[in-house]
Amino acid sequence: MYKINEFEQRQQLDNELADNVAELLSAAVKNNGKASIAVSGGSTPKGFFQALSKKQLAWHAITITLADERWVDIDSTDSNTKLVHENLLQNEAVKAKFFHLKQGEVLTEETLADLDLAAQKLLPLDVLILGMGEDGHTASLFPCSDEIVQCLALDSEALIKVTPKTAPHQRISFSFAALAKSKNTFLHISGISKKQVLANAIAGQECKEMPIRAFLQAPDVNTQVYWAE
Repeated sequence: MYKINEFEQRQQLDNELADNVAELLSAAVKNNGKASIAVSGGSTPKGFFQALSKKQLAWHAITITLADERWVDIDSTDSNTKLVHENLLQNEAVKAKFFHLKQGEVLTEETLADLDLAAQKLLPLDVLILGMGEDGHTASLFPCSDEIVQCLALDSEALIKVTPKTAPHQRISFSFAALAKSKNTFLHISGISKKQVLANAIAGQECKEMPIRAFLQAPDVNTQVYWAE
């Protein structure tokens, strides 16, 4: 299930999304004493990150993590962790906890198992912010990867090691099974080309071809699409 919310300007989208997410995180902290949010990388969420970082929330009770991460050094320009630290873990949000998906030099099976065990403590996520690539991938659920069946399996582990064939770097990603449990799911995209990718995703059925379809079509997942030109 999905609902498309369109905005004339990206700044308007960023502010509206930040307001909504702040309310959801605040409610989660009030009801449960804690909250969790997973965000995505790329240039699209920078404005949203900066707007959210200024919200007066109980950030000490909120854990931020990533939907996926490239297995690169934290100071790399390809690091989503670096992006989050520079744009979200600022201002008021500097008090938040951050769960690192990339830990250590090599993504061994032992490392993956340890991270998976720790990540499960964050689930179900209170808020999930997804992005989408031109090929319809989301998080690091790549249609080109050998792991795509595992990525979309309903009985999959929370975290999966993914090696895409059409994008650089080994990845670690939350699986669809883990992300689908999120209490509030948003797809944040911008630009005409992404609107066309979204239309293609909505028009088809095969999730392995465009993994974002899994979130748009699952009857028990309510995906709020936020788009601006």
